[in-house]
Amino acid sequence: MNATIREKLLVQEEMLEIAKSRAQLIIGLPMESSFQENRIVLIPDAVKTLVKQGHQVLVQRNAGVASHFPDHEYSEAGARVCESVQEILQADVVLKVSPVSERELMLMKGKQFLISALHLKIQNRNYFQGLMQKKISAMAFEFIKDKTNASPVVRSISEIVGSASIHIAAEYLSHPDFGNGQMLGGFTGIAPSVVVIVGAGTVGEYAARMAISMGAAVKVFDNNVYKLRRLKSEVGQGLFTSTLQTAELQKAIRSADVLICAVHAKFHQSPVLITEEMVASMKQGSVIVDVSIDQGGCVETSRITSHDKPVFNVHGVTHYCVTNIASRFPNTASIALSNFFAPMLIKAGELGGIEKLLLHDLYFRQGLYTYHGILTNKIIGDYFGLPYQDMDLLMAAFH
Repeated sequence: MNATIREKLLVQEEMLEIAKSRAQLIIGLPMESSFQENRIVLIPDAVKTLVKQGHQVLVQRNAGVASHFPDHEYSEAGARVCESVQEILQADVVLKVSPVSERELMLMKGKQFLISALHLKIQNRNYFQGLMQKKISAMAFEFIKDKTNASPVVRSISEIVGSASIHIAAEYLSHPDFGNGQMLGGFTGIAPSVVVIVGAGTVGEYAARMAISMGAAVKVFDNNVYKLRRLKSEVGQGLFTSTLQTAELQKAIRSADVLICAVHAKFHQSPVLITEEMVASMKQGSVIVDVSIDQGGCVETSRITSHDKPVFNVHGVTHYCVTNIASRFPNTASIALSNFFAPMLIKAGELGGIEKLLLHDLYFRQGLYTYHGILTNKIIGDYFGLPYQDMDLLMAAFH
């Protein structure tokens, strides 16, 4: 009898421990206030899963409309649709695509988790000081890592942007006003379109895949031989690759129908690799898509454009220089974001909250740049002259 009682007590104790480890999160999805930002971080299907797990999701009215996810889909998924952004910004976990604005930061209650993109190049010192004053723990999409030390959120969006750049180029190449009436690709008895891609990262890879699938002749330039070798191996032996030799690049650009610039400079301005002289040598009606424009662009003649007026013409060459290409395809891009963040939130709930996830997952923790209002990122600290502390030591002190 005593043994039976002991067994029951042990089982009961284990069940209590499991119950205590779980956490119910209150997640806020405000409507994006940034110019032409049409995405949302969680789609209705993801919200439905989270609500079934016992979490609360607050969605601001019309927050998903631009992504073609109407309010009724969120309410049917179990979310509470709120009129006021202030109510959303009181949630324990605030999920956004763009960083919070100064007004949004003022409306936050403090001591919360903020997960969004950071866009370091457009930030100022006041933004980080505001987070510190509110004791907010903030995470950047760009800094989150996976077990391969890659950036899964950035890669997911870059895949979309790379493929999108070819679709955009094809649209303007055939445009009656901005192109030359040419259909991008390769057809029987017709020489294939020539697509030149500068940059062999994820954007360049997916641009190459899409262009090749359409039948174009593709040439990729990058100074990283390892990236070029990997790209050639994965995409196909028919791909032309070269390091950034000026003479070879100039020759390729003169024959190009489409030029995709996909050079990414970490925390710095993109280098200008395509001079105005090179642009002037291109075919009339050819198209440049400068994906690097969010870091200043790597084409000398590039200047920032918007989704409303995305293109301009220099030397008879159409330039597409929109800084947020993914937002042109908000439904697809929102699903990509949701595919990452929904499982992450579910895991956080199972472990006992975002704090527990940070302790358990070193790679996810890399996304953290303020923790309880204390700056933990050396690059940001050095860039803005702000004091920072080692993240691991700081977390050890808190726990």
